[in-house]
Amino acid sequence: MRTLHQQKGAQLNIQILAEDSVQQFITQHAAILDSAFQDTPMSDKLRSSLQQSDYIFSGIKTFHELNEAFPSLIDENGVRKPFERFFNDVRTIHDTYNRNYLRAEYNFAHAAADMAAKWEQFDDSDRYLLQYRTAGDAKVRPEHAELNGVTLPKNDSFWDTYYPPNGWNCRCTVVEVRKGKYKQTPHDQAMARGAKATLKDTKRMFQFNPGKQQKTFPDYNPYTIKQCNNCDIAKGKLDLAFVPQNELCAACQLMRQMENGIIDEKVSRSKIANAKKSLENWYKDNLPTVPFGKNTAKRIEVKATDGTHIIIKRSFYNETINKYQNDPIYPLKLEYAKKAHILITKARLINPHEESIDHTDSFFKVYEIIDDCYRVEIKVKCNRDGNFMHILRAYKK
Repeated sequence: MRTLHQQKGAQLNIQILAEDSVQQFITQHAAILDSAFQDTPMSDKLRSSLQQSDYIFSGIKTFHELNEAFPSLIDENGVRKPFERFFNDVRTIHDTYNRNYLRAEYNFAHAAADMAAKWEQFDDSDRYLLQYRTAGDAKVRPEHAELNGVTLPKNDSFWDTYYPPNGWNCRCTVVEVRKGKYKQTPHDQAMARGAKATLKDTKRMFQFNPGKQQKTFPDYNPYTIKQCNNCDIAKGKLDLAFVPQNELCAACQLMRQMENGIIDEKVSRSKIANAKKSLENWYKDNLPTVPFGKNTAKRIEVKATDGTHIIIKRSFYNETINKYQNDPIYPLKLEYAKKAHILITKARLINPHEESIDHTDSFFKVYEIIDDCYRVEIKVKCNRDGNFMHILRAYKK
């Protein structure tokens, strides 16, 4: 809010979303949503897409919060308020967005990510059908009970619209069932039941498939407009010639440009700073304290696929932070660094002895792991003191 208090002019400047303090707030908000599915098994590609969805959603939500607070900058006499008075006046807005709304949004992100992961794992063959199921208790909404038992193939268009979650705090799920064991629901009947079940969703906001779209939140949500459903920018087609029709479009375009690296120098510095801070906080919170001689040390000890015992210390994270900051995927690299202790247990040894130029008493073992989008390289420095994870880099495939 302090950054907003410094704004000049008669209307909110969309570029405020690129300010360091605002970007830090957006990133923290997105991280809370990301934490809703941190333990949900899924591919790296899907996880990255869902995290991107959280980031965009958090940015657009922040735009609305700032836009709502902006008029409170001026008092009844047209004079800019002191910060303390302004902050007290907008505290209710802040609490509404970041306590009341956030709780429901966290639950929705958890449900959407869980269902997206299920969709990814469902069999694509024709041996199975998918069946809609409610939680089966007294808390089930009557309208959702309408969908209980709907059974259709995975490729039926019904799932494009009525795949869970179907609203805030929806607990419905979908399971695979054997084709011969359950009777398939006629498509028209299923669609009619779906329409009846979602009568209260008059804006049709929640009628999307998080697994097919790989998003935690639909393009049309409480912070966007209906036209977003058919917007190329919302679908990830970043046309630089696109002319925003309104402030919301401009905010959306800016957030997607920042997410995809089509950003100016100032925003680049902001993303780098946020990525650094995020990794620093992560290793401070997650590096365990273990016995080390007569003392203790903060470190993780893991075993690589070739049997090498590797020690991960704070120096690894600092080295990864400090090197190659001009890399266009630098923030992503630091996200991979948070998972280095897991990645190394799955990585393949590609060079057992790389000479070290700067460390004549040491050599490097080089490991590689490839996910759906990126190749991650991890170097381990080996000397008579042990094997120490040294640095991580990420490359586009």
